[in-house]
Amino acid sequence: MPVRPLLATALLPSLLLAGCDIPIPGLGPDPRVVQREAEAKAIGGACRHALRGIEDCFTLNPKAPKALVFAGWKDMDQYMRENKLDGTPSVLGRSEPAKPAADRARRGEDTDRS
Repeated sequence: MPVRPLLATALLPSLLLAGCDIPIPGLGPDPRVVQREAEAKAIGGACRHALRGIEDCFTLNPKAPKALVFAGWKDMDQYMRENKLDGTPSVLGRSEPAKPAADRARRGEDTDRS
């Protein structure tokens, strides 16, 4: 009969801890993976806010997981529609390329701006 008290003392702590959400080190998700997923969703949200299409977002961020980028884009789209927000147009690719000094000199432009 000494088996039952031993069994009860072995099962008691596991029954008490069964309902607890105590984090056990090493059993949770890898923090690097969690960060990468959060960044991918943020990229998607930023692309939507910048009025970029999802295809452009994929092209500009080839290393980001596409499913998570799309999830972030879709979440931001829903948020912007619910709150009637306009996006901010992206300035990427709209800036005038710098002119080489030789081209400016050839056209007679002042190369020294002092």
